[in-house]
Amino acid sequence: MIMKRFYFSLLILITSVSAVFAQKDAKAQAILDKTAAAYQKAEGIAITFGGTQKGTLLLKGSCFYLDCAGVKSWFDGKTQWSYAQQNEEVTVSNPTAEELQSVNPYALITSYKTLFNYHYRGFQTRNGKKGQEVVLTPRQKGEIQSITFTVSADYEPIYIGVKLSNGKTQEFNITSYQTHRNLSSSIFRFDAKKYPNAEIIDMR
Repeated sequence: MIMKRFYFSLLILITSVSAVFAQKDAKAQAILDKTAAAYQKAEGIAITFGGTQKGTLLLKGSCFYLDCAGVKSWFDGKTQWSYAQQNEEVTVSNPTAEELQSVNPYALITSYKTLFNYHYRGFQTRNGKKGQEVVLTPRQKGEIQSITFTVSADYEPIYIGVKLSNGKTQEFNITSYQTHRNLSSSIFRFDAKKYPNAEIIDMR
C-alpha cells in the first residue's frame, strides 16, 4: 500500500547530553534553513532523478507534479490527484502532511521544524557527488522511519533516502536540478480532458 501510494507518487533538535551532539544538531538546522531559503528563491523547479525508480518532479511552492513508474500525481496545495496508467484510475484526496511526504519528499522542506527531529551526519558522497548530510526522524511514529537528505555547497539536493517502517528504503539520486522554470498553476492540477477513459475515485 505504501509503495502504491508513493508511486502514485525530501524540526526540534535531537535531545543530547553532550555539547558535541548539540553542535551537530545546530549544524543540521542551519543546513535545513539554508536549503529551505534556496528552495523558496528558486521558484519553479524541474527535477529528474534515478535510484529506486526514475522519474520527473516539478515543484513550485507547496505544489508538485510527479511522473514515476507508470503513475502521475498532481498536487495544487490542497487536492491531490493520482493517476495509475495500468488500470486508468484517478484517486482524488486531500492528503495529510505525512501522506504528502510519502509522495513528495520535498514536503520536508516546509515541515521539518514542526514534524521532525534531525541530526548532522557530516560530508558524504552520494552517486559520485559530495555533500553535507542530515538525517531527519519523525516525531510521531508512522509510515516514514527516517529521511536522509544530502545537499551540495549551493544547498541543492544531491540525494534523498526515505526509509519506511516496513524496512524498505526509497532512494532518489538527483540527476538534473533546474531552477526558475516558468510553471503555470495548471501543471499541478489533473486535466480530465486528457484522460477521458479514466475512472475517478474521490476519497475526499
